[in-house]
Amino acid sequence: MKANLFANLPKQLPEEWFDTLVEGDNVTVERIVSRGHTSPASGWYDQSRHEWVVVLKGRGVVAFENGKEVTLGPGDHLTIPAHCRHRVAWTAPDEDTVWLAVHYD
Repeated sequence: MKANLFANLPKQLPEEWFDTLVEGDNVTVERIVSRGHTSPASGWYDQSRHEWVVVLKGRGVVAFENGKEVTLGPGDHLTIPAHCRHRVAWTAPDEDTVWLAVHYD
């Protein structure tokens, strides 16, 4: 079935939006849409699987527990190893940031 990663984006976005596109035993592919959203200040993502993420549209900053920050724009991608604590520190408030995230073993 044909689909488009930029189609059917939510008009109202009170929270970051997650849409699972493909899921299997060892992999999950999701589209994430942010509009000025960040991860909750109270916590870090500590995922049991590796994550490869690419920004398709917009801009965002991924922060790591060790203090490193990575700014991503269209086409920029990043691999986050399993259990590497991280969070989204910033996304563009005036446009959609569309991420494609691949979680794998």
